[in-house]
Amino acid sequence: MANDKLGRPSDQKMAVLRNQVSHLFKYGRIETSVAKAKAVASKAEKILTLAINTYEDNAKVEKTVTENGNKVKKEVINDGPKKLAARRKIMSFLYDLKEERREKEGLEAYRARTQGINHPLVEKIFNIYAPKYADRAKELGTKGGYTRVIKTGARKGDACELAIVELV
Repeated sequence: MANDKLGRPSDQKMAVLRNQVSHLFKYGRIETSVAKAKAVASKAEKILTLAINTYEDNAKVEKTVTENGNKVKKEVINDGPKKLAARRKIMSFLYDLKEERREKEGLEAYRARTQGINHPLVEKIFNIYAPKYADRAKELGTKGGYTRVIKTGARKGDACELAIVELV
């Protein structure tokens, strides 16, 4: 199912999958056709597995920073080689969706909240989803099963079978 053409050329099929997987990680659930839902779930599972296997790979580095004319050494935590490779692979597949301003949030509050975050979707995967699903895997003793596909019935106009894909 995951390798279906979805009625499109390969480049268009990949664009649709990238878009839907990106929105699945951003919002937690999407509604689409059953065939697309199965393909999206498959891609999302692979991305989450990659993030879960590498999210703890960090390296401490000392950097010299100039503050007020004085050189100060600071310890900075960088990605380790495995996490960096995984991050780059995930970034090459997902679209770079920017963080949106919340309702009634001022511009200064938005800038303060998003300061230093260049790729919010990738950060969300590594900082929120990966630890959550790693703990879930330890509790249940299984790996995988991070997404759920729920069939919702036929669409009114063309009778296409619809489904909701959500992160468990």
